[in-house]
Amino acid sequence: MSLQVGDIITFERTFTVEDVELFTKVSGDAGAHHITPDEQGRLVIQGLLTATLPTKIGGDHNVLARTVNFEFLRPVYSGDTITCEVTIEKFEKQENRISIMSSFLCTNQKNKQVLRGNFAGVIL
Repeated sequence: MSLQVGDIITFERTFTVEDVELFTKVSGDAGAHHITPDEQGRLVIQGLLTATLPTKIGGDHNVLARTVNFEFLRPVYSGDTITCEVTIEKFEKQENRISIMSSFLCTNQKNKQVLRGNFAGVIL
């Protein structure tokens, strides 16, 4: 797929308790809110686990990130389905690489914003 300015790429994922448990082991982020269920039986998803959504889209297009900015807007819980929309803001072919800048917005199943930000990098 050839990208161009204005393209919007979407990815959706439902986070599970198992996702949180695995990420806790890998990251060491074992805050009580990640390992103790709330009154509804949910765990709070680690912010950086939520942030894997825009980085997955970058990875799908072989982006080597140089900068990534995240603004975490509200908690994400196990069982939440998060949709991430990445918008290509800059896509410039250079001598031996492509320079890319994108913004992203992640929303939950209630259409509430949970994460926004941007990234810039190159595609070799």
